[in-house]
Amino acid sequence: MLTLFAFLFALALLIAVHEAGHYLAARSCGIRVLKFSIGFGRPLLRRRIGPDGTEFVLAAIPLGGFVRMLDEREAPVEPAQLHRAFNRQNPWKRAWVVAAGPAANLVLAVLLFAGVSMMGVREPVALLAAPAPGTPAAAAGVQGGQQVLATTIAGDTRAVRSWPQLALRLQEAALDGRNVDLRVRDARGEHDLRLDLRAESARAGQADFLRSVGLRLQPAPVLVQQALPGQAAEQAGLRAGDVIVGVAAPGAAYGSAAGPADRLDAQQLRQAISASDGQALRLTVRRGSSTLFVSVRPRRETDAGGRAHWRIGALLDDRLPSTVVRLGPAQALREGAHRTWQLSVLSLRTLGRMVVGQASLDQLSGPVTIADYAGRSAALGLAPYLNFLAVVSLSLGVLNLLPIPVLDGGHLLYYAFEILSRRKVPQRVQERLQQGGLALIALMIAVALYNDIARVLGPFH
Repeated sequence: MLTLFAFLFALALLIAVHEAGHYLAARSCGIRVLKFSIGFGRPLLRRRIGPDGTEFVLAAIPLGGFVRMLDEREAPVEPAQLHRAFNRQNPWKRAWVVAAGPAANLVLAVLLFAGVSMMGVREPVALLAAPAPGTPAAAAGVQGGQQVLATTIAGDTRAVRSWPQLALRLQEAALDGRNVDLRVRDARGEHDLRLDLRAESARAGQADFLRSVGLRLQPAPVLVQQALPGQAAEQAGLRAGDVIVGVAAPGAAYGSAAGPADRLDAQQLRQAISASDGQALRLTVRRGSSTLFVSVRPRRETDAGGRAHWRIGALLDDRLPSTVVRLGPAQALREGAHRTWQLSVLSLRTLGRMVVGQASLDQLSGPVTIADYAGRSAALGLAPYLNFLAVVSLSLGVLNLLPIPVLDGGHLLYYAFEILSRRKVPQRVQERLQQGGLALIALMIAVALYNDIARVLGPFH
């Protein structure tokens, strides 16, 4: 129910903002608006408002909306109202009305990003894990445990407060094919590393971009919050405050961690416990300044559903080191505008690489994926949900500005031709282009739906 509500609210809000942009721009030009509809199909709510009797409608299918204006191409117009018809306006005014919808979505994204920044968001600190050999990060000298404090790209130095900020900054550099100077802090103090991203432009925007560069968050230390009374962990001598830094199977040497050499994480420990089949595990434990070696034998337990699990009886805390990023109003608006610009450019470049075959089409997402993220973000709290709304609003604005007939960007292309050539695109040509645009949009929807289904059921073969 939370996923459904969060998804429907997101759709209604973003569509309403988009259509409100068209509506307000039309009113500012003196164009008469006949109907403002959120959704398609059978009207659920309907009311006429204002001196023009504009009909405001909430319809049953919330997958879009429209603003219907007075237009001679759709129905006869009384002579006294001709000056208020959309088709009688000059191309600059028509372009303004069309562009105002996507612009409203982009403005909403700026405001939402700014609002989240003002509320304050808890984000992981940019504490790096050891990179895989052969990656750009390894070549730059990145080591596990280093914290990134700032980045410098083409002389532009910016502080790094969190991992998401670092990720966005590195994607920006990769898209431009630039090097990045990382200011890091480790046991030796503060110093600079040069990360070469000139060959990474094709990967920027992909989900595994940072991992392919060799950058990932250092896993949080596996901290024992409590060793439950009478359970295996307590009997083995584990205490609250102990940090488990290594796990090994029976017969292996102490300290041979199941995961990367720089840090064991809780997921790896849980996997080792599940795979133990009741055999004793050899744990390397840090207690204060001392290192201890503990042997613990997991016990078999059955849950309410009759499923058997191996457990050691310890409550673990594996939260990443984090910080609250909070900005003042002016700085938050600047940050919101900058992030909207960055993500818009990233989206356009990623779409461009899809067109030329340099990026995978599996990055396209449909309504199932969007609904899933709506529910997940809403479950995490208000700030993550507002951030989700900002990203989707931005995507809606960018998508509608693409120069594809049927979309707002396609109409802007017609008006640009009219302004430059001083003649309109022939109606017959527009109709053919509309058909091609519809086919292209249908193809994009089909690919997005396939990706949605593949994410749920797995890829088809």
